[in-house]
Amino acid sequence: MSWWEAALLGLVQGLTEFLPVSSSGHLVLGKHLLGLTIAEEDALAFDIFVHFGTVLSILTVYWSEVFRIVRECALAAIRPGAFVETYRSSDAVRLGVFILITLIPTGIVYLVFREPLEAAFDNPKLVSGMLLVTGLLLLLTLLRRHPTGKLTPLKAFVIGLAQSSAMIPGISRSGATICTALYQNVKPERAADFSFLMLLPVVIGATLVKSVGIGSTGLVMGWLPVLTGTLTAYVSGVVAIKLMLASVRRGKLQYFAIYVFLIGIAGLVFF
Repeated sequence: MSWWEAALLGLVQGLTEFLPVSSSGHLVLGKHLLGLTIAEEDALAFDIFVHFGTVLSILTVYWSEVFRIVRECALAAIRPGAFVETYRSSDAVRLGVFILITLIPTGIVYLVFREPLEAAFDNPKLVSGMLLVTGLLLLLTLLRRHPTGKLTPLKAFVIGLAQSSAMIPGISRSGATICTALYQNVKPERAADFSFLMLLPVVIGATLVKSVGIGSTGLVMGWLPVLTGTLTAYVSGVVAIKLMLASVRRGKLQYFAIYVFLIGIAGLVFF
């Protein structure tokens, strides 16, 4: 992989991670279109690090919210006797708990289905079919025009299940989680914010685990493509977050469905 190919894939990753069009699906199809032949270890490493670039974009946009969640959850942890009272009074603590709840189904699904999920990245037709599923999820938001509710532990768990389904390339993580929140009558702005924040522990954890393996085995393609892809994913991710927040507020998710349907159909025809 050359540096410009890495930059292109990083750009695709950053834009599509937060827009509801499936970043993993675009990366799979993009690699096939470019005709890239990458060692399995290198491919997984590149995917992990460009995802980490998008995490940096979340921290850039939500740095004050993340700081507040970490600080108030840490204070609540050192006073376990008052945790229930703190949970009731602090929105940041509740949000931190909800994020932890989403990790339960996500972790279980990854541990049980890790190998078939990773193998799915080599199947562009499957990815194209899953893009059509993503389009359907987006269209169904038309049935919930003006959600006004709040997050709850049960809703967070269901959103975690939606995040688990997005381990299949072609299912948009942001699309699945935001749509699932909207289906459950969560306010659009809250749904989008929660979708982006709940990604942080997942990708940070995956990056740390993968970094250990990379440090011991090295990368065949070198670090320049990885770092280039990470940087472009970061910059484009900041842009995509702001664009997605504006789209969710206006209730325009169904328009992304048209694009996803077109890409999915094209993939089924040409791959």
